[in-house]
Amino acid sequence: MSRLQQVTVLGATGSVGLSTLDVIARHPDRYQVFALTGFTRLSELLALCVRHAPRFAVVPEAAARGLQDDLRAAGLSTQVLVGEEGLCQVSSDAEVDTVVAAIVGAAGLRPTLAAVDAGKKILLANKEALVMSGALFMQAVRKSGAVLLPLDSEHNAIFQCMPGDYARGLSQVGVRRILLTASGGPFRQTPLAELEHVSPDQACAHPNWSMGRKISVDSASMMNKGLELIEACWLFDARPDQVEVVIHPQSVIHSLVDYVDGSVLAQLGNPDMRTPIANALAWPERIDSGVAPLDLFAVARLDFEAPDEQRFPCLRLARQAAEAGNSAPAMLNAANEVAVAAFLERRIRFPQIASIIEDVLALEPVVAVNELGAVFEADTKARALAEQWLSRNAR
Repeated sequence: MSRLQQVTVLGATGSVGLSTLDVIARHPDRYQVFALTGFTRLSELLALCVRHAPRFAVVPEAAARGLQDDLRAAGLSTQVLVGEEGLCQVSSDAEVDTVVAAIVGAAGLRPTLAAVDAGKKILLANKEALVMSGALFMQAVRKSGAVLLPLDSEHNAIFQCMPGDYARGLSQVGVRRILLTASGGPFRQTPLAELEHVSPDQACAHPNWSMGRKISVDSASMMNKGLELIEACWLFDARPDQVEVVIHPQSVIHSLVDYVDGSVLAQLGNPDMRTPIANALAWPERIDSGVAPLDLFAVARLDFEAPDEQRFPCLRLARQAAEAGNSAPAMLNAANEVAVAAFLERRIRFPQIASIIEDVLALEPVVAVNELGAVFEADTKARALAEQWLSRNAR
């Protein structure tokens, strides 16, 4: 390679960010960290800066002076930038080759779009960016010539199983449907009556994956899979009815693609985010990720079952939002973010997450989304309605 690839990691202290940095550290001859960003875990961000010596670090304004002083005390020349403006700057800088978009939630949309508009190679873990503004986002990708590669293990698996020219349309390349796998989370077999009493810690105890608390709750409710369904529709130009969710408790098959000739291609691997990260980071090449080889004899069996929408109403709501399109997915995502935060704060019970989302979607009409302002307006309205629900009903 002629030079080291410059990488910005948005959301460096989260699970995806840390896994990315682990892969990068294994290949110092290929990659160099250009910028790291963090929001709350600032002592961890400082440690990452000491290890990787980025040119920039981005934090909230209130934390900037303290971090800059700590970096200087550590002998680093890393420059601290602040807020959304700083995030957009390190996403679009002319020297950056690759942006890892791993900020959780709606906060990741603007910096990810900044990377898109600058024509970067984008490794997308922030599914909310596509959920909220799918049509506008993909239009911007096509206009700028940015390279968009999925980091979610499921979407990366689909990407690996698709023909290279899938952008021509699924029917044109002989794809019948996408099979999106889900572990079923920690409550797959919990008696329905007991879901009223589960705690945030129980919801965050994922059986296979190590993730942040918000994503872990989404996995427990299967809203995470609902958001991934919407994301898959945009990434692979699929209709909602062409994406089928399959519960696969072992999390060994990460997703499958069903072809019209009866062939079904699957991508398998240990449940470790470093595999899709390494795949996307080096694409179209392959590099070592540090993940142990899959031991099929230890796995021994692979099970599959259909999701129960009575147990997982969030999956039903997400599919309905995907079918409605326009502002519905942005409202779904916003209401879910408010509801999950309330559950983690023990203000509501676990089943009320779906109740809040369903009520918000029923109260606010779906409107056309033709520009980014409309996306944020739908987001704001849905959050306000969710907060009103909480003020009336929270325990």
